[in-house]
Amino acid sequence: MSTLLVIEASPRYDYSTSRKLTAVFVKRWKTENPGGTVIVRDLMKTNLPFVDLPWIMGAFTPADTHSPESAAAIKVSNDLVAELQTADQIVIGTPMFNFSIPAVLKAYIDHIVRVGVTVSTDNKGLLIGKKADIILATGGDFSPGSPVEQYNQASGYLRQVLGWIGIIDVNFVLAGRARAGDYGEKAVEEFGALTSAAATRSTLASLTTTAS
Repeated sequence: MSTLLVIEASPRYDYSTSRKLTAVFVKRWKTENPGGTVIVRDLMKTNLPFVDLPWIMGAFTPADTHSPESAAAIKVSNDLVAELQTADQIVIGTPMFNFSIPAVLKAYIDHIVRVGVTVSTDNKGLLIGKKADIILATGGDFSPGSPVEQYNQASGYLRQVLGWIGIIDVNFVLAGRARAGDYGEKAVEEFGALTSAAATRSTLASLTTTAS
């Protein structure tokens, strides 16, 4: 039985294009995986701490030497890693902030990239055999061939860091000019058609869309 881990990063909730598209993706995934399990990790509701000294001590010293502060700090990471290890497929719904990812998603990544846990001491990813879909909602059009394509730092970073921990089967849905949906120029359902296709994994490795 398959398990899908859904990671939400948008602070806009009901107004969020990435969340709406993620919902379309999950609905289609459930149809294709009857009996499958869906785990939702809403980063806006998780209140993740940033990596600090107690966390570092927890990550790089034996558990039996941990102070109460280090034990508490690394437990957050341990729980997130266990959740990720359980999943067969991951979908991340996120906006682009200033050409990159929101701080809350970066904080999540810092918790799950762990030497000896998700990446080996000789730099080999340990979370092999999983696949990930990234739904990236952007105000502008960063699709291949656009004048600002090279400004998209989010896609390259997410592909690199997921590959670092062993997740190399990564598919991107670029929901460009998402604000067009807010202004009534383009319906979210049009983006959703691409997201549904991504759920089947039968499309190209990178799907793009621009406002009509």
